[in-house]
Formats: sequence, structure tokens, C-alpha cells
Amino acid sequence: MKYNYREAVKDDVLEYINNEINFEDFDTLEDLEEHLNDVLFNEDSVTGNASGSYTFNTYEAEENICHNFDLLADALDEFGGACDILRDGAEAADVTIRCYLLGECIADALEEIESDFDEAHESEEV
Repeated sequence: MKYNYREAVKDDVLEYINNEINFEDFDTLEDLEEHLNDVLFNEDSVTGNASGSYTFNTYEAEENICHNFDLLADALDEFGGACDILRDGAEAADVTIRCYLLGECIADALEEIESDFDEAHESEEV
């Protein structure tokens, strides 16, 4: 079965938002998006980039990247080939894909929770 990176990263972004974000701390959805892009790039629970591993399990990382070499190739093109899968291993490749998809997944997650964000700010105005 092909691992769905987009779904997995978006779900991790949503979980981070639910657990760590107070909508009232951000004036606009764009402010929140900027914050998430800055913070989540190095958040192990979303990308694994801070420690170098999201799964902390080589076999699981290998399973994730199996059938996703197209995404890995796109990520390597985007980041200038910074990951050598043969030298750095599957966990680094897994992290590279997650970092590559992060911005897209943040945008998708924010689209999903936009009405909640707006509702939180409407109650502020009352």
C-alpha cells in the first residue's frame, strides 16, 4: 500500500494546530500560516527535521518512501539534492519528503480549519 505523505503531513499539521495553537494569538490566517511554516519545518512531530527522523525507525521510513520515489525526486530537485538516500538512509529521505510537502499541507490544513479560525475571531469582536 502506498503511504500518503500529503494526508499524513496534513494530519500532523492539524494535530499540532489543535494542541499548540490559540487562534486569538494571530490576527490573520496568513499570520498563522507564516508562523506554522517557520515552526513546523523543525518540528519532529510533523517533519522530523530537528532530529533527522520522523519515524525513529528505519524500516518504517523505508515503508513510507516505498512507491513515493517520485515525491523524493521532486523534493531533491527542490532542495538541490541535499539528501543522498544511499548515504543518508531512508529516514533522511522520509524527512526530506515531509519538509518538501510542508507548505502545501499547511495551506490545506488551514483551508480545512478556516471557519474555526474566523469563528474564534468573531467571538473576540463581541
